[in-house]
Amino acid sequence: MELTFDDDWRATVTDDPLPVTPRFAGSSVAVAPYGDVEKRERFLAATFGSQEWLWDTPDVLRFDRESRRLAGAEFRMPYTTADHESVARIPAMPATRPGGLRADEVRDFRLETCTVLCRAPEDGVLVCLRALDVLDEPLEACVGIAPDLALLVQHATVVGWRLTDPVRYLTTAFTDPDPAPPAGTTRRLFTECLDLVTVPVADDVADGEPAALARLRAADQALRAQREDRYRAGALLELIATMVEDYGDR
Repeated sequence: MELTFDDDWRATVTDDPLPVTPRFAGSSVAVAPYGDVEKRERFLAATFGSQEWLWDTPDVLRFDRESRRLAGAEFRMPYTTADHESVARIPAMPATRPGGLRADEVRDFRLETCTVLCRAPEDGVLVCLRALDVLDEPLEACVGIAPDLALLVQHATVVGWRLTDPVRYLTTAFTDPDPAPPAGTTRRLFTECLDLVTVPVADDVADGEPAALARLRAADQALRAQREDRYRAGALLELIATMVEDYGDR
């Protein structure tokens, strides 16, 4: 299968997914071999593909210059949540095929970030789509480029991505997630924090709605008091930290 990105940039699906555990920092998911900012910069300099440039922040999809095979990826989570009617229109997902990508040529391109977040019950799956019109037609394939992380394909074009059991992969930047299963409390607070940072609840917080502000303060206090699953609780505290700083004292 050949996939198209950025209208005319192409890559072929291979049989070798990335042997890297996803790191979900709440606002983005990364599958990459680096563990700090300096190593990330070296990685970007040694590879090609889609990357950030100054004020431009597309998704990152990087390929090895010699083999042209997928070497790493970073996807930003959109903050606009689809309504229940839209989520109900998500087409049946094809079976996930584990695989990597091999670029047709050594050339940079731009991978637009997704604009819509579709959440399954209890946030067991996050589906991020290029636009809502993706829901109008069936998906052709799900290419599993890493454990529980798949690219969604429609008309031979990548139209989004899906992360299964996102709470399992919660962590802070550059840190591998805790291999232990998430605590039930963490799962509940994850859903609450996603509500708080995505529209429409995020707008209510910014507008100073008392109920929304109370939820924000309660989530912050619960995460600080949580004694189990501390690494994931810390990641969720980072996710809502800016909102707490900006609106928590209102």
